[in-house]
Amino acid sequence: MAVYTKFSKDDIESILSNYSIGSLNLFEGISEGIENTNYFLLVDNKKYILTIYEKRVKEEDLPFFSKLMSDLNKSNFKCLVPIINKNKNSITEYKNKKLMIVSFVEGKAKKILSPKDCKLVGIEAARMHEITKNFKISRENDLSMKSWRKLFESIKDKSAEIHKDLPKLIESNLIDVEKKWPTDLPTGIVHADLFNDNIFFKEDKFSGIIDFYFSCNEFYAFEIAICFNALCFDGTQNNLSFNVTKAKNFIDGYTQIRKLTDKEKKSMKVLSQGSALRFLLTRVFDALNTVEGALVKIKDPMEYLKRLDFHKNAKSFEDYFF
Repeated sequence: MAVYTKFSKDDIESILSNYSIGSLNLFEGISEGIENTNYFLLVDNKKYILTIYEKRVKEEDLPFFSKLMSDLNKSNFKCLVPIINKNKNSITEYKNKKLMIVSFVEGKAKKILSPKDCKLVGIEAARMHEITKNFKISRENDLSMKSWRKLFESIKDKSAEIHKDLPKLIESNLIDVEKKWPTDLPTGIVHADLFNDNIFFKEDKFSGIIDFYFSCNEFYAFEIAICFNALCFDGTQNNLSFNVTKAKNFIDGYTQIRKLTDKEKKSMKVLSQGSALRFLLTRVFDALNTVEGALVKIKDPMEYLKRLDFHKNAKSFEDYFF
């Protein structure tokens, strides 16, 4: 979440006139995240999130995101729920911007997840994968492995401004990943951005998932690889280590709901390496393309180099637990 598009109180009230949810009490920009503009709304003393779509989010993908959240909610999965406007649509246009108002997920994100938290997230990730198996919607992953080479070429020269060896390090990892990437793993709808700031807890119990705007059809095991990188490393950039207890708890939770195939296990090393590379690339891109004056917290791309080192040196699936 972030703020690129700045709206006044009059703007927010004009937007709310398209809905039947009440009158504005207060609103506030949310600086966390990097993709879209987000405002916290209090309307008739009820909490909502207003999202204005920017940057990577394509207009044609919005119906997919909206239906995914709505159908997940109908299946008793805890997540944001799009609010329907007076035109019986979840997507509204204002000042040439597409936007959506969604319900508020109670609780808050944790900066650091415990092994117990990781197990809960593993359970919920697998539940989402199982629930969505019968959904009649799909979306291609526009940040799949096939896109990384082009993304790298767009930042290759300027990336040395962040670290002089970054172009060489990215290139070597990209060649390795392209050579070893699997082609025939179980596939379905994944969240694709299960970082700690998108996972909410209330009184140490899982309370919901937010930010579905990278959701797509992808290898289920790639979701696990993303979670390994996002949730299972401890420490700072210069002192980062993989927490095998967290990883084991995540897998224990996940496999309570959905068992992994042997091919998925054998592919976990390259999927984890690829996941670290994907977020390194997009973080470098965002760091080099910050919008002047935007209320946004840019995430440090360099912490992903240590993750890449770990994955490149891992020998097998078991290395993530022992």
